[in-house]
Amino acid sequence: MPKRIDPKVKERCVQQMLDHVSEYPSPTAAAEAVAKRNGVGAETVRRWYLQAQVDRGQRHGAASEELAEIKELKARVRRLEEDNDILRRASIFFAGELDPHGR
Repeated sequence: MPKRIDPKVKERCVQQMLDHVSEYPSPTAAAEAVAKRNGVGAETVRRWYLQAQVDRGQRHGAASEELAEIKELKARVRRLEEDNDILRRASIFFAGELDPHGR
């Protein structure tokens, strides 16, 4: 399981990327420098930066709020499907118990 990174570190990295990305030959080079300074992975910083651009409307994609809602809805669907499976199995069981011909 990935380690949790302090939200303040994430904010600092994203802000450094937004402020200084133009000083580097590419966003990947900027992410590597920011990551090294803050002790996190370069790919992590690059993904945070891309998501920040989406959230600010500078790049096409699903915003963080939308992604969180999708994740929540998927979890809810999964729970409802499990509940439906339990109810289906229970109804089959009880229908067998009530069968007067005694299967």
